Amino acid sequence: MSQTPLHVANNMEEEQRKRKAIESLSETKAKVDEFEAAISGMVGLDDLKMQLRSWARGMLNDEKRRAFGFDIAPRRLPHMAFLGNPGTGKTMVAGVLSKFLHMMGILSTDKVTEVQRTDLVGESVGHTGPKTRLKISEAEGGILFVDEAYRLIPMQKTVDKDYGLEALEEIMSAMDSGKVVVIFAGYSEPMKRVIKSNEGFCKKVTTFFYFDDFSATELAQILHFKMNNQDPNSSLYGFKLHPSCSIPAIAELIDSEITEKQRRGMNGGLIDPQLANARQSLDLRIDLDCTDTDVDELVTLTMEDLGVGLRLLTR
Repeated sequence: MSQTPLHVANNMEEEQRKRKAIESLSETKAKVDEFEAAISGMVGLDDLKMQLRSWARGMLNDEKRRAFGFDIAPRRLPHMAFLGNPGTGKTMVAGVLSKFLHMMGILSTDKVTEVQRTDLVGESVGHTGPKTRLKISEAEGGILFVDEAYRLIPMQKTVDKDYGLEALEEIMSAMDSGKVVVIFAGYSEPMKRVIKSNEGFCKKVTTFFYFDDFSATELAQILHFKMNNQDPNSSLYGFKLHPSCSIPAIAELIDSEITEKQRRGMNGGLIDPQLANARQSLDLRIDLDCTDTDVDELVTLTMEDLGVGLRLLTR
């Protein structure tokens, strides 16, 4: 039985719709693949990477469902909490996320506006609201990254009014505007104060990411990565590591010079000052009479320099 012109037109329209859907999905998948490549390049954080991949693929699958005609609920803006010790990469991940959300069209920019309590809270009545709203306005279209968010909620009730809770309420009210994604960051345990302080927190903050501490080996990998991928503006630009400075050797050095408590308190934050101190050690060690110096030694950090760099941190 031959098809009527109407049937033919409908079939052509359906085929065209499917073709456009497949093209759109292909573009989205490329963006997800780019995001996954970016997080794969980060040292450690294996559990976090799995969480991020699951979250990103969920967005891709939602688009696939809609492309094939399923009427599903839209995802709300992904407000998040980043929980972990200092130096575990929370700010870095926020930057990667902002680029991904911008690529996906969820955010109009990829900027991250980082704030702390002092940026939000005023010292007297009537100052906190305008101060907080100004920062929210600056962050519109991108991510508002509230670092050490638990500092907005005092550990104990004080006689004088604390305005941190007012700042938090301003931020919470802005989370429904659809104009900004908010990330609350801080230590896992103190962040419970923030969660308990506002009934709507867990309704609006739907995604919790946990950042584990780095091992000594992972810190050694970060050090190697920094030395092999130097920013031209870095004070270490043009310097290199001696061949003896292998990842296992540096990991062993970190284990011997830094206590677990010190490592957990700094994590990746110890690498830059260690390298800065190591360069100072190199400058003190080099003979000022360059005639007897191997020219390559002028820009080569040794295990001795790295050891001095760590010991200066823990004095």
